[in-house]
Amino acid sequence: MNRYFIWLAYKGTNYCGWQRQPNGVSVQQCVEEVFETVLRHPVPLTGAGRTDAGVHARRMAAHFDVPTALDDTERLAGKLNRMLPKDIAIERIVPVRADAHARFEAVSRRYQYIVSEKKDPFDYEWVCRMSLRSMDFAAMNEAAKTLYDYTDFTSFSKLHTDVKTNNCRIDEARWEKDGARWVFTIQADRFLRNMVRAIVGTMFEVGRGKRSVDDFRRLIEAKDRCQAGTSAPPEGLALTGIDYPDDLFIHA
Repeated sequence: MNRYFIWLAYKGTNYCGWQRQPNGVSVQQCVEEVFETVLRHPVPLTGAGRTDAGVHARRMAAHFDVPTALDDTERLAGKLNRMLPKDIAIERIVPVRADAHARFEAVSRRYQYIVSEKKDPFDYEWVCRMSLRSMDFAAMNEAAKTLYDYTDFTSFSKLHTDVKTNNCRIDEARWEKDGARWVFTIQADRFLRNMVRAIVGTMFEVGRGKRSVDDFRRLIEAKDRCQAGTSAPPEGLALTGIDYPDDLFIHA
């Protein structure tokens, strides 16, 4: 079998998330169905992770296997793009080692969460709209810094998941102003289900003065999801990057 990575982007508004679900249309399902139409056989995709319903991806990765090497991956990507809905786009398809795994060999992942109180008809599906007048972003950045001190993020994990560990290594976490927007960037070796939205939702409470930075630290140490805040809405969140070791890729 010949293994390939596919890089793609999608607007998650109309989907139940990346992964196939019995009760809705997923991004994975759409791409797999188009693959099967073009290549005339099933092409199961293994994604680098999951995104929740309504969450976007500016750069997602998945791997797939085919029995015969692909002659022209650029042409294949073009065919797929012509058949896919307008809110899913294939960036490129690249050959990788036969044992390369899109999920397990990712060394880091990056997400951004964007908030703004400005109404903009061109980005309303990408940005979480809320009042920021009383939001203390300096306190939120202090809370963000505490994330570096911990590895167990049970307090920000969706309950009853099948993961073996709730440990993650946070490499970057900060809020920055970008015009009328505030952007939260977070990078880690891995993320738990619903983790970023739970972190952001709890930071909103810090920003509004409902929790102190010390409270934020204590709830991480409690390892109890019930003590964290409500998850932030999905529309402000996007997966923006995934990094892999260079030796996974077969260079021409």
